[in-house]
Amino acid sequence: MVPKERILFHEPMSRHTTFRVGGEAECLIMVEQEAELTSLISYLHQIEEEYFILGNGSNLLVGDKGYRGVVLKLAGPMEEIQIEGTVIRAGAGALLSRVAAAAKEAGLSGMEFAAGIPGSIGGGVVMNAGAYGGEMKQIVRSVRCLDQDGTISILDQDAMAFGYRTSAIKNRPIVALEVMLQLAEGNAEEIGAKMEELAVMRRSKQPLEFPSAGSTFKRPEGYYAGKLIMEAGMRGYRIGGAQVSEKHCGFIVNTGNATATDIREVIEEVQERVEERFHVSLEPEIIFLGDF
Repeated sequence: MVPKERILFHEPMSRHTTFRVGGEAECLIMVEQEAELTSLISYLHQIEEEYFILGNGSNLLVGDKGYRGVVLKLAGPMEEIQIEGTVIRAGAGALLSRVAAAAKEAGLSGMEFAAGIPGSIGGGVVMNAGAYGGEMKQIVRSVRCLDQDGTISILDQDAMAFGYRTSAIKNRPIVALEVMLQLAEGNAEEIGAKMEELAVMRRSKQPLEFPSAGSTFKRPEGYYAGKLIMEAGMRGYRIGGAQVSEKHCGFIVNTGNATATDIREVIEEVQERVEERFHVSLEPEIIFLGDF
């Protein structure tokens, strides 16, 4: 189904996640064509083999004992970006930052908020990624999807049922293949200036100097996760190499030698302390994969 040079056994997942931690995947396959992905998913489903679709690994914590399944990492042509007028077509593996940069170069406005989000556009639509008042649901026109039996369907914005960090295809065996974005005509210089303004804000408020998965927790209704964590006395709290960021308490960072277990234990301790102090349940944005 794919050339053997793109099939990697016992591949360290620390190479494929923004946390820079994680044990080995039993098998990781670099998938460059939709036909390959369709065949692989159908086959893996048929033999009842567990699999995981990987973009940029920006919202993922893989256990230190690794993942006993097949990781399908989108690469090559599945990262392509095409622009037709005010519409952008992007393969699910394309980085949000690259799509935002392409939009700026084409003088298309509406995606400035996504320029600093370190994920792929496929993952971005699955979880309705957002920042600084913008969300994917504001610009997504449709998503071409693949289910386990090989059926391809196109879901428009309404059918995607976007919500806060969720969508109709989250937690379902459906894979985003390609995203169509509807943007607006704008001025490239003004778009670039807005992107730089947001980048300055990110650098001043977020611990970008350390590996992390971005914002660790979803925003609980009526609260801000970072503020609750700070007021619970957790700023700078650490286990091993994992730490609640001193710069922004909503981030848990790898200070250099963290294990996945360190990070998970910090997450769990933060949840426990906030629950005890404020009776608020913090839900992680992060996906936990494999054995810890």
